[in-house]
Order: sequence, then structure tokens, then C-alpha cells
Amino acid sequence: MKYLIVGLGNIGTEYADTRHNAGFDVLDALAGASNISFSTARYGSLAELRHKGRTLLLLKPSTYMNLSGKAVRYWMDAERIDPANLLVVSDDIALPFGALRMRPRGSAGGHNGLKNISELLGHENYARLRFGIGGDFARGHQVDYVLGSWTDEERSALPERLRLFGEAILSFATIGTERTMTLYNGK
Repeated sequence: MKYLIVGLGNIGTEYADTRHNAGFDVLDALAGASNISFSTARYGSLAELRHKGRTLLLLKPSTYMNLSGKAVRYWMDAERIDPANLLVVSDDIALPFGALRMRPRGSAGGHNGLKNISELLGHENYARLRFGIGGDFARGHQVDYVLGSWTDEERSALPERLRLFGEAILSFATIGTERTMTLYNGK
């Protein structure tokens, strides 16, 4: 079975180490723990992870966050990925830092990357894994906050949180969304 695991983020050094790149960070940590590396591919960086008889294609789109749907649609078509085997990892300001929430489908919740993916796929029936980045910003400063760097405290807690998210991704591919939600949501 083949899965497409998409980590949302923005390319470029100016966006590295920012909260909005949590999706990229999760995939980088999973690739590192699995001793695989990303290579440049069409519309992004791609790595292939084999786990318990499954193939997980890890994709970090190079189309910028708000245009991620182009890369997702291309790779779903090219690899003939069933929508049930798509998981998109994104940041979420509505969740406290490091909180994990998986859902089998749903709205974009104000996230422009998810909105673009749903528009280009023509549906919202794909799993999402949200990485809480908190919402500790002054009114009108949301963009500065999500594009801001992690605090020292957040940065020190990141490795453990990223490891847990990697486990949740592998669980999604082996036991499915519903059972993974039961095991990992709220951790």
C-alpha cells in the first residue's frame, strides 16, 4: 500500500525554524529517524519510507504554503494514491504548543494551505495531523507569530514532540486514522 504524507511549510531560509514550517519539521524528523533523505522532485522534496509492508511518500511541497494543493494533486495522481491514504501535517494556532490532533477529514479551519489542497482536490475527505503552535500573539499580529521563530523553551521541547508526531504518522499507515486518533490525540 502507498501513502502520501505531506508536511506543509514554506521553502527558503527565511522560513526555516518558524512555527509555520511545523509540517516540514515533522517530516524532517521522521526522515532523520528512519535514515532516509529527501531529494528534489517535481513540486517539492520527496523521500520514500518503507514501514511494515507499506510505502510512505514524504512530501515537502516547494510551491509555498498557500499553493500546496498543486503539489498534492500532482503526487496523488502520479502515484495513484487513494484519498484515504493521504495525510497532511500542518501547524495550528488553535492548539497549545506541541499538541497533536488527527482528524479523518474536515474544514481548512482558516489554514490557507489546507484550503488550497481542498480546492484543488475538490473535497475535504483526507486526513489531517495538526501540530499545535499556540496562539500567544497580540491582536493583528498572527502573521508575525506564525512566521516567527520558536522560543528557546519550544525549541528544547521540539525533538520529543516531533518524535511523537512521527510515531503517529507510522500508526496512521499501519492501523488507520480512527485507531491512531484514539492512541495519539491529546498527547
